[in-house]
Formats: sequence, structure tokens, C-alpha cells
Amino acid sequence: MSDTTEKHDFPRGPATGVGSLPGGDAREAAKTVTGSFEDFPFLAELPARGPGADMIGRTIGMLVDLYAHVEPSGWRISDRPGRDTRRARSWLGEDLDALEEFTQGYEGALKVQAVGPWTLAAALELRGGEAALGDAGACRDLAGSLAEGLRQHLAEVRRRVPGARVVLQLDEPSLTAVLRGRIRTASGYRTHRAVDRQVVESALRDVAAAHDGPVVVHSCAPDVPFALLRRAGVAGISFDFGLLTKRDEEAIGEAVEGGTKLFAGVVPSTDGPLSDPGGSVMGVRTLWRRLGLNPGTLAESVVITPTCGLAGASPAHARAALAHCVRAAKSLADNPE
Repeated sequence: MSDTTEKHDFPRGPATGVGSLPGGDAREAAKTVTGSFEDFPFLAELPARGPGADMIGRTIGMLVDLYAHVEPSGWRISDRPGRDTRRARSWLGEDLDALEEFTQGYEGALKVQAVGPWTLAAALELRGGEAALGDAGACRDLAGSLAEGLRQHLAEVRRRVPGARVVLQLDEPSLTAVLRGRIRTASGYRTHRAVDRQVVESALRDVAAAHDGPVVVHSCAPDVPFALLRRAGVAGISFDFGLLTKRDEEAIGEAVEGGTKLFAGVVPSTDGPLSDPGGSVMGVRTLWRRLGLNPGTLAESVVITPTCGLAGASPAHARAALAHCVRAAKSLADNPE
């Protein structure tokens, strides 16, 4: 594993996407992403194709020596790889083929996404139907399998796009609920016990260590645990900017001063009017002023993204939102004050 400076040495990329897009055509998605983001494209996810293309199923397809199949209640551990696992792997292969086609000769930042260990543990059912989250041994096995699977996936991405500086994003929308004991049991009447913060931090650190480059954790839920994520060693934190409260501000100021990159979700991820690019980043500028941070650091500290994945948007809005992210990032860089 590389030293910390390399893990935190972010390529400059003023805007990127979160992960998912509408539709089911891998080539169309890769063309849209690489056409929108010359500096920071990402490997698109297309959940509309069905189970296995969804965020959880796609990551389950990456696991090593752990398999799952689809039940009416969700993904459940299996003894061997079945049709659902094969489908997940096949779609990921299609997406990688398309990305490789549209990144010929590309050199620069490239983001890939996978579900983090805690959201995966909250979503994946053991054979009895309860979430893996309730079994500490199962959580450890899952984190170990995920780390090994990510090593292989990242090596494959580098082989296909040799000029890429790969950034790994771990999607953890359930992280705050895991920390607060809000994940419901199978019956729905109880919740799983809150997981100890040090255990959460340790598993995140171990999974992040699978990558020798920058790791970002994404959560579009309220109350993102900024301080815990920084202690876990992540280089960037991706969040819905509109969900921030005054309570988060001190942690954000410390993150910026500590060199953590902020992926600020400011562009709406569902259909609706888009403001002018300057208006989209006005809140970021205001926050900087309130925290007494140097406006000159804005462009290097912040990457502009949609508020969350774009799977629920129309194709036209998804394309417009990605283009808007690029213009909003340029507005921030050109007029930091």
C-alpha cells in the first residue's frame, strides 16, 4: 500500500457524477459520461436493467468466495454462484467494455464505485433472512471478501484504461443508520443494535486499503459522519450539500483544513429546473466565507456533483445535470469570491 500522501494526492477534476444513470445501454452511458467529463469520467451504473445492475447486486458480483441470489426481500447469501451473480458479472463486463472503448488514450482521473462494507452488510441477508449486519463474524467476512474483490476489479480497470488515475468511491448511504441502530430487522418490529464506531471505522479502513490511490466515501443521507470517515483515512467525502446543517460546519472546516476533498452534491438529481451555474454553487461560496476559509482554495478542495445518483432522472435531465456540474465547477473556479 502506498503512503498517505499518494492516497490523498487527488487528481484535479472539478466535476464528476455520483454513479448511476437512467436507461440500460452501456455504450450510450459511457459516451455520455466521457463526453460530459473530460477531466473526471466515471464508470456508469445502470440499475434499470434489473437485479445485478443495481448498486447492491453489482457489488455482490465483485465479491470473492461469497455468493448471493435474489429473493423477494432482496439479496441473500448462497452456497455457490447462480444466475443472479453471473448476470451481475456480465453487466459489469459490458460496462467495462464500453468504458474501455470510449477512453482510448485517456490519461487522468477515473472514478469507479462500489457499495461500502456497512451498507452491504445492512442489505445482504444471511440464509435465515436477517441482515448480515446482525452477525459480527459475517460482517468481517463480508469486508474481507469485498476488499479482495475490489483489488481484482481495480486491477481490471487499470488494465483496460492504463492511463487512468483511478479513484475508488465506496457508497455508504446506510452508514449513519448503522451507527445509530436504525436498520430494521427482517420482522420490521425491531432494529439491529448500533455498531461500535471503532468497528465501523476499522472495516472502512481495511476495505479502503484495497486501493493504493484516493478513496472517496459517498452518502446522500443526512448527518454524514465526517470525522469518522476522516479517521478511517478516506481522501474525499461525497454528500448532498442541501442536507448539511449548522452542526456539520465545524467538521467540514476541519476536513478542508486537513486536506480532505469535498464532493459537493449541488445539482438536482431528479427532473426539474436547473438554476444558473453560479447559483448552484452559491451555497458553497457562502459556507466558505462563514468558515473563514481562503476562497482561493475552493477549486482545489471541492468537486461538484449531482446531489445523488441519476437513475431516477429522465435521460434528458441526466445529460443536462452532468453538463451543469461542469459549468458550475467552472463558475466556482473563475469566481471563488
